[in-house]
Amino acid sequence: MDDMNLTPAVFPTEKLKIALAQCSSIDGNIEENVNRAYEMIEEAGKEHADIIMFPEKYLTGYVPEIVESNLTEYTLSINDARIAKLRQACQKYGIWSIIGTPVRRGEDVFTSSIIIDSNGHEVGVYDKSHLFQTEKEIFSTNNEQVIIKLKGWNIGMAICYDAGFPEHSRLLAQNGCHLYMGSSLFSKGMGYKESRVWFPARALDNTIFTAMCNHVGTTGIWDTCGHSGVWNPLGDNIIDASQDNVELLIAELDPDLLNQARNGERMLADSFDINKEHYSFKTIVGN
Repeated sequence: MDDMNLTPAVFPTEKLKIALAQCSSIDGNIEENVNRAYEMIEEAGKEHADIIMFPEKYLTGYVPEIVESNLTEYTLSINDARIAKLRQACQKYGIWSIIGTPVRRGEDVFTSSIIIDSNGHEVGVYDKSHLFQTEKEIFSTNNEQVIIKLKGWNIGMAICYDAGFPEHSRLLAQNGCHLYMGSSLFSKGMGYKESRVWFPARALDNTIFTAMCNHVGTTGIWDTCGHSGVWNPLGDNIIDASQDNVELLIAELDPDLLNQARNGERMLADSFDINKEHYSFKTIVGN
């Protein structure tokens, strides 16, 4: 990998407005979840957001057993007619959307984010890289990482558990990512703690913005914790949603903060030196 050029010239030159659709899914009811998503895309578009993200597996709810019961009905394919309404909304309001849903390709089913651009075209799919323990029997994964280029910003894709692996965001940051966006399901209790640690840590680790979009209410067996949020490149929270309310979170990201953070914090720049060297290990045995 070539060293990343960390000069301000590679930073965005204009602000990016992002929207996080913190919402609840009706388990197994794709049609109604699409209708709800349309309303949130419309609202975000009227607020002139550039991109909106929905929670993990939003279109079906986080219910793997429903997906397994009928793969045809509860997974989506590329350009699926059931989300034509969402493609139309993106075109009408000039906004990009990241839609969390199970996706089927051949015999494999993935936990995915479908990416729709502001012209209403499906331009890509990101498949979750790191599967949670309860997903491994049903879902597949691959090693393909996705960066969206929008208004000079490089937006790295993540889904929930991905953020628990520092090397995931580091790889994206080393390849130019300015914003790490995670479509997620975090539950109350330990899930909430994970979300409060992982996303600010990934921001500071890499001097990038991070954003997390979560469910509210109950989906499947999970009592979710809300608190979708955005963190700046020093790991400080910019905006935080409530625990229980459906709401549209909007944040405007200033690229000057990237430059300011990297002038003081050099972890990302220094990480390239680590890649060129091999760690050595020795063991010291006590009495």
